[in-house]
Amino acid sequence: MRVGVPKEIKVEEYRVGLTPAAAHEFVAHGHEVLVEAGAGAGIGSGDDEYVAAGAAVVATAAEIFGQADMIVKVKEPQAAEWAMLRDGQILFTYLHLAPDPDQTRGLIDSGCVAVAYETVTDLGGGLPLLAPMSEVAGRLSIEAAAFSLRRTAGGPGVLMGGVPGVAPARVMVIGGGVVGLHAARMAAGLGAEVVILDRSLPRLRQIDELFGGRIATAFSTAHEIERQACMADAVIGAVLVPGARAPKLITRPMLAKMKRGAVLVDVAIDQGGCFETSRPTTHDDPVFTVDGITHYCVANMPGAVPRTSSFALGNATLPFGLALADHGLDALRADPHLRAGLNVFHGKLTNAPVGASLGMDAITPEEALGLA
Repeated sequence: MRVGVPKEIKVEEYRVGLTPAAAHEFVAHGHEVLVEAGAGAGIGSGDDEYVAAGAAVVATAAEIFGQADMIVKVKEPQAAEWAMLRDGQILFTYLHLAPDPDQTRGLIDSGCVAVAYETVTDLGGGLPLLAPMSEVAGRLSIEAAAFSLRRTAGGPGVLMGGVPGVAPARVMVIGGGVVGLHAARMAAGLGAEVVILDRSLPRLRQIDELFGGRIATAFSTAHEIERQACMADAVIGAVLVPGARAPKLITRPMLAKMKRGAVLVDVAIDQGGCFETSRPTTHDDPVFTVDGITHYCVANMPGAVPRTSSFALGNATLPFGLALADHGLDALRADPHLRAGLNVFHGKLTNAPVGASLGMDAITPEEALGLA
């Protein structure tokens, strides 16, 4: 199979779909790899490294999309990219379609086969291709919150960990999944006072045992979210409903009850955001203020650390990408966990939560692949 790796074009996105090491693996499996010139620059990998790995470097994205059987990316295709996709071409990347009707229609109209990293599953019901970026985003969320709490950044002048005799910041984490766990670990490591809210009692027990009681836990209800938000210096939105829009858990009326200068970091912004007042921002203009509350809503947070992120993502996606390259659509038929990643197939939406979020009809991946 001919595998194409275009340069990412989303604002301030420096990751790359395949590292040189990953490209070498595809070549070792007998595949041809085409990499757009400069695609690896953001992670410090020059075109010469891809050539040494056995890949061919081409000048433009148009050549990549025009020649490749499968496109491997990091972020969802932008309008100029989905216009270049063609019928039957496999797209393997993050999609986050639920809050994005334009992209969804673009992919459907293209006739491509779009497999989304964020809905591929594993035996334990986890999301193995989302997990590495969730780990990165969770840790970065605390760095973003700590910076925004500085007076020099427009915040109230609160040090995340405090000092002896002065209380630390209070961090509220909504969601005890991968993002929430890594955010809590980072915040606690800095000395902050941390509470995690989740609706799963078994998960709260796991967190309590993991941290030995050093992090407080609370069952997530609307009342408890509001109560905790009023005490928080920073709130990390780490809620995920796989494939679907994130629920709005911090409403605008709650902002008036929060501390002035408090920070909301919405890691769920890719799925529409879990704060009512959230809107996507970029690394070059990451924050805005509503009712005296700072909002950090960068939609590609791991893009700020592209080298770490690209290698972490590549480690997770490589086996699935190789399966698609080696076996094509039969890889989807053979592996129910990879099949769960199928979101669009030859003009049909194949993810029910996305369909419900956008008010669009969807068939199952099994129906699309002739397995039902």
